[in-house]
Amino acid sequence: MADTSFLDWPFFDPFHRTLAAEAEAWAATHIPGLADHHDVDGSCRRLAVAMGEAGFLQYAAPENGHFDVRSLCILRETFARHDGLADFAFAMQGLGTGALTLFGSDALKAAVLPGVRAGTSLAAFALTEPEAGSDVAQIALAATSVESGMVRLDGEKTWISNGGIAGHYVVFARSGEAPGARGLSAYHVPADTPGLSIAERLETIAPHPLARLRFDDCRIPASNRIGGGGDGFKIAMATLDVFRSTVGAAALGFSRRALDVTLERCRSRKLFGAPLADMQLTQTALAEMATAIDTSALLVYRAAWARDRGAPRITREAAMAKMVATENAQAVIDRAVQLHGGEGVRSGSVPETLYREIRALRIYEGASEVQKLVIARQLLTQPA
Repeated sequence: MADTSFLDWPFFDPFHRTLAAEAEAWAATHIPGLADHHDVDGSCRRLAVAMGEAGFLQYAAPENGHFDVRSLCILRETFARHDGLADFAFAMQGLGTGALTLFGSDALKAAVLPGVRAGTSLAAFALTEPEAGSDVAQIALAATSVESGMVRLDGEKTWISNGGIAGHYVVFARSGEAPGARGLSAYHVPADTPGLSIAERLETIAPHPLARLRFDDCRIPASNRIGGGGDGFKIAMATLDVFRSTVGAAALGFSRRALDVTLERCRSRKLFGAPLADMQLTQTALAEMATAIDTSALLVYRAAWARDRGAPRITREAAMAKMVATENAQAVIDRAVQLHGGEGVRSGSVPETLYREIRALRIYEGASEVQKLVIARQLLTQPA
C-alpha cells in the first residue's frame, strides 16, 4: 500500500482526502479490467468512459472554468500508480481541453466540454511540430483567413497524444499578427474536419496513442478560434501552468509504485542467508528513494496549492515541480530495477514497465533542460 501520509500536509482540504480515498477505491476495482497494453486505443476509450461515469472527468474539464489543481494532481498520482494508461486517459481529457476551459467562448465550451466530461469524446492538445518542440515560437502551421468567415490550416503537428483517436484537437497555428510567439492563435478543430488527416501513428517505448497530423486546406469557422488573435502563446503557457504540476504528480504515482514493489522484494528476497532488506546498502537505497519521493511531493503540491490559492501564474513553481518530480522518479525507478536484479529487466515486470513509462515524462510538456531555463528566467526577471 502506497504511503498516503502526505495527505495530512497543510496543502490539502478535507475534500481532497475524501477524493483520494474515492479515487483509490475506484482505481483498484476498475483499472485492472480496463487497461490492456495490447489494445492501447481501446483501453483509452474504455478508461475515459468509465472515468466519466465515475465523475472524475469533471475535474479535468470543470463546468465553472476553475481548475482545482490539487484534485488533478491527486487523481493523476493515483491513476498513474495503478497504470500509466489510466493516467494518460485522464490527463488528456484535461490537457486537450484546458485551453477551451480557460479561454474558450461559451458556445464552444457548451458544444465540446460535456462530451469530454462524459468521456465519450476524447481530446488532444496539438502544439508540437517537426521543427517546433520546446521552442513554441517556431510553430509554422499556417492559419489563413479566407472567405465566408473561415480559417484555413496548412501544415503538420507531431507527437500528438490521442492522435488518431481524439474527437477534437486544440491546434496552435501561426496566424501572423506579429513575429514569433506573438503571432500564434489557438483553434478548436473537430477530428472529422475535411483536410485533417492522420499522417502516421507513432510507436514509443511505452504504449500510448500518438500520431503525426497533416492539415491540407483544412477549413474551420473563424468562431472556432480560442481567445483572441495572437493569444496562442499566452493560452498555451497558461494551460501548461496548470498541467505541468500534474505531470509531476503522475511521476509521483510511478515512484510510489516502484518503492512499494521494491519494499516487497527486499523483504522477501534472500541473499547470503538473510533478507535483502537487512543489508545496509539496501537500506541506504530505500532511504534515498523515499526521500526523493517526499521531495517531489512537496514541490508538486506546493505548486498546485499556490495555483488553487489564486496565484495568477505559477510558472517557476510548476517548472520546479515537473523537473524535480520526473527526474527523481527516473532515479527511483532505476534503483527499483537494480534492487530487483534480473527480475527488474524482465519484460512485463512492474519495474520494467515503470522504467519505460517514466522516460517520456522528462521530455513532454517541456523537457527538464527547458524547465531549468524557465526557472532561471523567472529568477532573472525579479527585481534586483
